[in-house]
Parts: sequence; C-alpha cells; structure tokens
Amino acid sequence: MTADAAIGRRGLKRGKKRSLLIEAGIIGAIALLLIFIIPTLISPFRLNLLGRFLSLAIVALGIDLIWGYTGLLSLGHGIFFGLGGYAIGMHLKLQVPQGELPDFMGLYGVTELPWFWHPFQAFPFASAAVVLIPGILAALLGYLVFRNRIRGVYFSILTQAATIVFFNFFNGQQKLFNGTNGLVNFKTLLGTAVGSRPSQFTFYVLTVLLLIATYALCRWLTSGRFGRLLVAIRDDESRVRFSGYDPTEFKVLVFAISGAIAGLAGAMYTLQSGSVSPRAMDVAFSIEMVIWVAIGGRGSLVGAVVGALLVNYARSFFSEQFAEIWLFFQGALFLIVVTVLPDGIVGWLRSSDLLRLGHRRQLSTYPEIEVNPEVQSERQEIETRSEE
Repeated sequence: MTADAAIGRRGLKRGKKRSLLIEAGIIGAIALLLIFIIPTLISPFRLNLLGRFLSLAIVALGIDLIWGYTGLLSLGHGIFFGLGGYAIGMHLKLQVPQGELPDFMGLYGVTELPWFWHPFQAFPFASAAVVLIPGILAALLGYLVFRNRIRGVYFSILTQAATIVFFNFFNGQQKLFNGTNGLVNFKTLLGTAVGSRPSQFTFYVLTVLLLIATYALCRWLTSGRFGRLLVAIRDDESRVRFSGYDPTEFKVLVFAISGAIAGLAGAMYTLQSGSVSPRAMDVAFSIEMVIWVAIGGRGSLVGAVVGALLVNYARSFFSEQFAEIWLFFQGALFLIVVTVLPDGIVGWLRSSDLLRLGHRRQLSTYPEIEVNPEVQSERQEIETRSEE
C-alpha cells in the first residue's frame, strides 16, 4: 500500500469513527428525552400512542432495509407484523387458571386446547417465537421466490398475494384465533396487569430501547462491504452475480432479518394496544408501511423512523380535529411527498444541506460506488498485495 493510500485510509477511518460517535451521542440524547422527559410532559394516553408509533417505526426500519437498501419492494410485511403480535397474544390469552381455556374458545365449543397453543404457555418460548416464526417464514418465502430469480413488480405481487392468504386464514379461524375479532382482553403478563399504568410505561421504555437496538443493527448491516453489496444488488443484480456473488443468499438473509424485525414490532404494538387481529395482515396496512418509508426517505434509516412517526401522528391529529375529512389530508400529504419530494423528507433535507446526520450513509447509485473513496482504497490495497 502506498503512503498516500495509507494516509487516505486512516483519514477515512477517523472520519467514520467521528461520525459514528456524533450519531451515537444524538441517539443517546433522544433516548433520554423519550424515556425521562417526554413522559412528564404528556398524558398517559398520549404516551401510549407514542409507544405504538415507535413500535411502528421499528417495522419501518425493517422495510427500509429490504426496500431502500436492497431494492425489494415488499407489500406483505403485515404478515410478519401480525405473526409477532399473535405470538405474544397467544401467551397472554393463556394466562388463565390451570385447566381453563382462553375465553373465546368456549364460545365456539372448543373443549381442549389445540396442540400448537401449548408451547406458548412458556414466556421464553413466546418471546423467541415473536422473532423466530416471522423470520423463518420470511426466509422460506424468500428462498422460494429468490431462487427462481423473481424480482421487481413480480416480487411485490407475490408478497401481496401472500398477505391476502394469511389474512383470510386468520380471519376464518374462529375456533383457533377468534376470527375477525382477534385476540383481545389481555389480563396479565408475568404476574402483572397488562393494562396497568406501570406495565404500559415499562412497555413504552422497552419499545424505545428496542427501536434503538434495531436502528443499531440496521446501521451495522448497511455499513462496510455488506452494505455496499446490498446497494449493488439493488442497482445491478446481474453485475453482482457476474462478479462471483450469489445474490439469492444475501436477499434471503436480509428478508429474514426484515421479517423478524416486523415480528418484534408487532409484539410491542400488541402489548400497548391490547389486541391483535387479522387487520394487521390487511393489504392496506402493508402498503401503509411502505408509504411511511417513502415519505421519510427510503435508503436512510433516519427517514424510515421519521416517516412512520410523522404519518401516524398526522393521521391521529387530523382524525381528531377533522373527523369527517381527515382522509383527504392524509391523501394530500402522500401526493405532495410523491410529487414534490420524491426522495422523501430526509432526502430533501440532505439535498438542501439542512441535515448532515448520516450524510455519509446516504445511498448512492451504483456507478458512484466506483468512485467511492473507501472502494478506491480497498482496490489500491488489493493491487499492492498482488504486486508483492
């Protein structure tokens, strides 16, 4: 490696480290604000709403990972969101005296607990199932789709069709999942009342911490060579394949992680909303998730969080203030962003030099990867080694 290349590489590392420290400091400050300051300023009802919206921001991060960075537009993340909610909901419905069944089963003449409900009596199993069941299902679905090189609009149609299948299945299972009403009326979790104020505050704090952890995971995954490979798959998958990589493996892995993240979000939303139903698997809800990311700015993790919070708070505000016409406001917001801000809010702020947080992480198009300083430095190092 030449002296200039070594100096440039060290400069890049220092700049990256400084940027990460600044970002970590800002995230830490926001976390302290959300946990210690915000609860003293708003009512318990508003705090519960914020907790729900933060859980929706978690699933938005998963969608940004698969769509913004890998270029796979999934219209079926409601499946994984709903499965995570049902996993924790089944455990909550089993918090009944020994020998009794969940209340809704008696209404349909069920006399014995179905076999697949038994494992959910254990909290550790239910907690693991929240992420494992959606993650494994996403991996299987992704493998079946990606190995046949299905992508683009066909992938989106398939995920949407899968959503319809799961929605109809859960909606029609009255004896097993209470059908269209879903699982409601939760009582206790680990011996404490689910709906009590201390429990709900605990769920809120846990949601904040999980959102930060999910953000850190996605930031780590999209950094370095793995992140650049995801961008390369997004922009030119054929070129990646000709370079000796198998895009199928990476897409299956990212899709599985994204599904697991959605399951985690569904569980936290269920704990704070007090119910889970097939509506979580509705096609419209899955499309809404994509809209959150588009409005915030896909390809930027910050944008996914901003979009989820902004859209849901706007919907809450307009539905309260303008109950009869709030849908028009929501539609106008979508149209304005799509037509005026095609890169989303965060993309507009970056292009306007108003937002510098994570600027180095802004996704570039594939040709720009060729002139990326980090890529050039790696190439020089490889060439030097080959000459030796």
